[in-house]
Amino acid sequence: MTFRSVLAAALFALSFAATAAAPAPEGVRVEHAWIRWLPAQLPSAGYAVIVNDSDAGVRLTGAHSADYGMVMLHRSMLANSDSRMEMVNELDIPAHGSVKLAPGGYHLMLTQPVRALKPGDKVAMTLEFAGGAELQTVFSVLPANASGPAD
Repeated sequence: MTFRSVLAAALFALSFAATAAAPAPEGVRVEHAWIRWLPAQLPSAGYAVIVNDSDAGVRLTGAHSADYGMVMLHRSMLANSDSRMEMVNELDIPAHGSVKLAPGGYHLMLTQPVRALKPGDKVAMTLEFAGGAELQTVFSVLPANASGPAD
């Protein structure tokens, strides 16, 4: 092999390694992940419980899914009898603790659906954490009147 061939192969291998999925944060898992289905192109919301069994806190910084053009971390709030929603950049999950993404609180705002989803479908979602760690999970699509997955 020539030097150029070896160099090209090495650069190719490095570029592949750089795009490989980051490891999941140790001791972190997702439970009760679901999406409230809404018709047409209306934005939906993703809910779950993120559990951190590790000795260190972790910070959720975002999420993405091939089924949605945009996934954002939001918080719903009630102020002066007015309900409003705001985007948040991060959410801390304490060591040996959990954070609930739930109606009326923190949630994943899901916009620009890529395909027509319906109750019963599954959506792959990747949660992004500070430091580059990622956790892949699956959300179940539930009817609009659902209050969460049946346990």
